[in-house]
Parts: sequence; structure tokens; C-alpha cells
Amino acid sequence: MDLDLVNMFVLAGGTLAIPILAFVASFLLCPAALIRFYYWYWRMTLGMQVKYAEYGNYRFSYSSRGKPSIKPSILMLHGFSAHKDMWLSIVKFLPKTMHLICVDMPGHEGTTRSCIDDYSIEGQVTRIHQFVECIGLNRRPFHLIGTSMGGNVAGVYAAHYPTDICGLTLICPAGLQYPNESKFVKELKSLEQTRDVSKVPLIPSTPEEMEEMLKLCSYVRFKVPHQILQGLVDVRLPHNEFYQELFLQIVGEKSRHTLQENMGMISAPTQVIWGKQDQVLDVSGAEVLGEAISGCRVDLLESCGHSVVMERPRKTAKLVVEFSSSLQKLRSESNKKLA
Repeated sequence: MDLDLVNMFVLAGGTLAIPILAFVASFLLCPAALIRFYYWYWRMTLGMQVKYAEYGNYRFSYSSRGKPSIKPSILMLHGFSAHKDMWLSIVKFLPKTMHLICVDMPGHEGTTRSCIDDYSIEGQVTRIHQFVECIGLNRRPFHLIGTSMGGNVAGVYAAHYPTDICGLTLICPAGLQYPNESKFVKELKSLEQTRDVSKVPLIPSTPEEMEEMLKLCSYVRFKVPHQILQGLVDVRLPHNEFYQELFLQIVGEKSRHTLQENMGMISAPTQVIWGKQDQVLDVSGAEVLGEAISGCRVDLLESCGHSVVMERPRKTAKLVVEFSSSLQKLRSESNKKLA
């Protein structure tokens, strides 16, 4: 979750052609603005264009690169309290010939937020299907990727709309009954009696809490300057009330084990990627999926926590490309048989 921002200093001192005094001033006086600039800069550098799709009075915000081709398009679903730009670290290592789409999940960033919307996992699946139909992505089966909360949504989507997708990649997904409890789940149990969501480690409101969240989500330990931590908090604070409401929905009875309840209906070729040192959602969930989904490919990453995309972007991209290539091969063989 925003771990790639530690690279900001490298960019500011090297590849960004801005005066050093202006950089220092913006860093000290308004770190949140610098963080927003950072994402804008990387979108431009990587060729990701921000677009919008309308479904009635509902608006989806997404970024994309490339055009549909014989290769499967890729749709990426981010996790809780993140946004479409979290995928930039992996986009950097994906071939430019791939058609990529990163959408802001319901209520997040530029996608509509409404107090009457259903933010349960099933409700989010319905919204993502509306988005897919809006942009015509399912004219051909596509490769669906989701991480954490987005992995839960992706898995349930694959179960509900099997003809839409040709392959599924789940990166440390939520929604399972994990044989082993993670550090995060144990902490949640201690908060369950009070239902005080302001204390949930994934919803920080101070630089100190942000630092603890980064430690929880990543195995690699970064020394992040206080100003960057403050900037990350400043960006998130206006949305914390929504994150609190959303969190209650996705850990409630309706959504807590939605992937577990639907995984037996997943028929698409499936890939599971998980960090062995995940403290948020225990890696034992990988075995649950591997046993339930026929032919499921499981890749466990050493020295990696929950923020797989941020901690191991190059390795994750390599695994995704390999899996995507296998999907294209399967489609070609299927077309030959039909001919």
C-alpha cells in the first residue's frame, strides 16, 4: 500500500527536471501534493491514460494502456483503501503490447461514492460487471487480476460470470477461511467486541499509525521519512470515514467468506500469488484455493508480505506474463479444435 513512494527521493533528485528548491519547498509544505504529482508523473511515463465510463448516473474512473488484440486484455482490481495507481509498480514491468485496465473500485478515488450503494463483495462484483459491460471489455474473454479485497471480488466475479474471463490471478485474496490466523486477524478479534473501526490498523490517521500499517503490510522494512508518512496520511484522511464503513461491510457475515463460498464454481484457469510472510491474510489461504480450484497454479514468494505488487513488482509481472501467455496458448488450441 503506497510502499513505492520511497522511490520519490530518487526521482526528485534525478529523473525529475524540477529545481531542487521547489522540490524541498513542496516536500516540506505540502507532501500530499507531491504524492499526487508522483502518481501523475508515473502514469504519464508509463503511458497510462485516465478515462471515465458512465453507467446511468454512476461514474467509473480507470486508467488504461494499449488496445484490445488477440492477446487477452487484463483488468486489475486493487485492494481496500487503495486506488488504480497502486498497479503502476507492476505496469512498469509488463509488455507495452498488453492491453491493461486498472479501475478504481466502487467508492474509491475517482469512482462514484454513494451512501446508498452496496459495498459488500457481491455488491462490488455487480458494479465491476457494469464497468466491464460499459467499456465492452467482455466482447472477448479477458484476464482478471485482483489483490486482497480486489482478489475477493475477482474470485467471486469469476464464479458468477465465467464466460467473461479466460483466466484469473488472485494475489493474497481476502474472503477465505484461513487454516492459520494472521497477525492482523488476531488484532481484529481483540477489536471485535468494541467494533471501534478507528483502531483498525489498515485505517491510519497519524504518521505513526501509517508507519505501523506499512510494517504490517510489508516484509521489507523501509525507513520512510516523516514528511512522506504525513503526506500519505493527508491524502487518506478525507476518506477514512468511508473506509471505516466499507471495512465493516467487507468483514461482515455477508462478505467475510464470500470467496470461500464461491471458489468451487470457478472454472477459469487460475493463478494464485502469495507472499510467504503475509501478516494481513495468512499464506495458508493459498493451499485452500489450490485444493478447491482444478489445475490451480500456486506461486509463493519468499521474503514478501501482503503488499506483493509493491514489494516484488518485477517477479509478480513475470509470473503474470507467463500465465497470460499460457492463456493465449490455450485459446489458440481451443480455436484449432473448433476449426
